[in-house]
Amino acid sequence: MNTLFDKIWDRHVVQKVEDGPTQLYIDRLYCHEVTSPQAFDGLRERGLQCLRPQKIICMPDHNIPTHDQDQPIVDPVSKKQVDTLERNCKEFGLTHYGVMSPDNGIVHVVGPEKGLSLPGMTIVCGDSHTSTHGAVGAIAFGIGTSEVEMVLASQCILQQKPKSMRININGHLAKGVTAKDVALFLMARLTTAGATGYFVEYAGDVVRQLSMEGRLTLCNLSIEMGARGGFVAPDETTFEYLKGRQHAPKGEEWDKALAYWKTLKSDEDAMFDREVSFDAKEIAPRITYGTNPGMGIDINGSIPQLNEIAEAGRASFLKSLNYMGFQPGETLIGKPVDYVFLGACTNGRIEDFRAFAALVKGRKKHPAVIAWLVPGSWSVYHQIYNEGLDQVLQKAGFEIRQPGCSACLAMNDDKIPAGKYCVSTSNRNFEGRQGPGARTMLASPLAAAAAALTGQITDPRTLM
Repeated sequence: MNTLFDKIWDRHVVQKVEDGPTQLYIDRLYCHEVTSPQAFDGLRERGLQCLRPQKIICMPDHNIPTHDQDQPIVDPVSKKQVDTLERNCKEFGLTHYGVMSPDNGIVHVVGPEKGLSLPGMTIVCGDSHTSTHGAVGAIAFGIGTSEVEMVLASQCILQQKPKSMRININGHLAKGVTAKDVALFLMARLTTAGATGYFVEYAGDVVRQLSMEGRLTLCNLSIEMGARGGFVAPDETTFEYLKGRQHAPKGEEWDKALAYWKTLKSDEDAMFDREVSFDAKEIAPRITYGTNPGMGIDINGSIPQLNEIAEAGRASFLKSLNYMGFQPGETLIGKPVDYVFLGACTNGRIEDFRAFAALVKGRKKHPAVIAWLVPGSWSVYHQIYNEGLDQVLQKAGFEIRQPGCSACLAMNDDKIPAGKYCVSTSNRNFEGRQGPGARTMLASPLAAAAAALTGQITDPRTLM
């Protein structure tokens, strides 16, 4: 009668506070340079060490440049944050994947690809997109800096148990429709607050058919529906993906882990606090037109008319369109594009680069478009070269940058200039997210490739 969420959560409860939160044991803490400095300072002030340093993995990703990483970081704020993380890791005896380390990359890309994130785990990081790791069948969620300190010191966290929600997507995705389109569709249907207070289990034919990379993309965007996190029950796709990875169990330990992982599923008669279902036939390639990820349409669709928006939301709807330079009822097809960004913890994996390369092969990048192609990790970077994707991309006029969060957020050198339009595979299109005054349209790697080739918003299916 239990949901998978209940099973994993209950297994990690240390104690319950009456009429208060639950003390939850955490299997894995990831730290990056932005949300950890004050947490380490808090440990120093209290004279504490990390309780279980072997459970903690640290790496810089937000502030690092995506070119000339072998040179000192020029921006003084970024340099200080990256240097501080390295110093804190040395002092507290923590694993640190520094800049130019072959293990470095975006924390939410590196964790699963190294087998550090495993089914049945509880995983936290001072970063909202920690929900990404839920794709392996783990309870993964973002936490604040004071909570990072709590986990560093005790390997536990105080949490209110969220409600459970299951989203079923059945049928088969049509040509040109990706996991990113599924996520953008769900955000538009459920709104960016539609899953607030819930932890989401993704289920149904479509989810089972997704690769691990697709599931990682889907879970990554759970937070953009307001959810505490999102996850997928582990199955053969999960096990095949994890087997042989650097930190995954080996030999007898693998067999033992696999036997446990196969029990990780919601019971047939499990009751969810909320359950919704969608048909894959409803989902087409998507693109956003506004300033939150829920403001999206089918790529061939039209921006809603004002009378289609609830009265309470009309002022923010018009403010958003004014920022973007769009009008109600407009179609986005044919709108000029200045920048294209392929990357981020949403779409910086090898499958995303394969999809992008497959569409641009034998074609040329539009001369008016500046394209930033940024792998999510050094592992992805090397795979691009090992598979010869670099040659396909370079012949088409693209260059591959070094790993990092890059143009997902304006914390490093890769900023979109004010007023410029960027088709981005990242996760947020807030005002100023990619740079002050930048105008972001979220889309899949295929839609990004189509825009890079044509210099305008283009349905990728017309090029397939």
